Amino acid sequence: MLHFWRLSNLNEDGTLLRVDNLVKWFPVKGGLLSRTITHVRAVDGVSFSLNRGETVGVVGESGCGKTTLGRTIMRLMAPSSGQIVYDGTDISTLGRRKLKPFRRRMQMVFQDPYASLDPRQSVRSMLLEPMKLHHIADSKKEAIEFAEELVGRVGLNPDHLARYPHEFSGGQRQRIAVARALAVKPDFMVLDEPTSSLDVSVQAQILNLLKRLQDDLHLTYLFISHNLAVVRQMCHRTAVMYLGRIVEVAPTGRLFENPKHPYTKALLSSVPVPDPAKRKQLLVLEGDVPSPVNIPPGCRFKLRCAFAKDECSSRTPPLVQVEKDHWIECLYDIDFAKRPEPAS
Repeated sequence: MLHFWRLSNLNEDGTLLRVDNLVKWFPVKGGLLSRTITHVRAVDGVSFSLNRGETVGVVGESGCGKTTLGRTIMRLMAPSSGQIVYDGTDISTLGRRKLKPFRRRMQMVFQDPYASLDPRQSVRSMLLEPMKLHHIADSKKEAIEFAEELVGRVGLNPDHLARYPHEFSGGQRQRIAVARALAVKPDFMVLDEPTSSLDVSVQAQILNLLKRLQDDLHLTYLFISHNLAVVRQMCHRTAVMYLGRIVEVAPTGRLFENPKHPYTKALLSSVPVPDPAKRKQLLVLEGDVPSPVNIPPGCRFKLRCAFAKDECSSRTPPLVQVEKDHWIECLYDIDFAKRPEPAS
């Protein structure tokens, strides 16, 4: 039986991933010649970093660019501009051959386990194929032993290796997806809403599995989710996205207890609480999210912000530090928690 791997940088600290001004635009074509007439600005200047062994959550409304951000970081999509610096190397412009070593170190678990697994492959084949591609094992026997250890690590048993995806429940399929990601011994994983399609009890099992694997293997996670309760449980830091940009990032506990940005305050006020008497005032945002094809100038949240000023229409707000490790994208370096709530 093989021992699970231990990373060479297990005792090292520091930044594993840094994203600088990352942009991903999708062209919109029209006319007789199918020329590009505009762009969908899905990710529009995102910057943040991930430390080794850390989990950073990304939250926001549907369509804000969370999944596109994760896929672009993984280089499943080529960025339009910006840098993706992984362990000191800018991988944003690397070609297929030079990118291959980083493919092994960076893996992704997708939202829908029913769609992310090949129905024509057995579990054994799903695990052995990436091992062969990246030369993980020295022999087929060693690869099979590692596959058996992998399924055991994720809560399955070796008998499941001969089965196909349709023979498993949703939770078991997601465990297989996690095992497939671990088959190449990564040190960074993008988790794109890994529990959103599962029952609540199964969600808890998968989350506990991910936390245990992170502790055992010193994995680093980018955790994309719309479930704020899950993010609060899983993440060391949380970044809030709005219309393709990060508008606030802070340690998770501090963000939930004392959000600074008005959008974050409205987002967190919608979280259900067990005792309605303890609910803080529900902040209802007026208006609709602008189209990513036609983003207004200045602050892109100004049309829904109760505190917007004339200056917000002409200046793009910077990401400013309001306290240690706490940043907001706003023109005013003000503690919004001390401002009076807008009249309802």
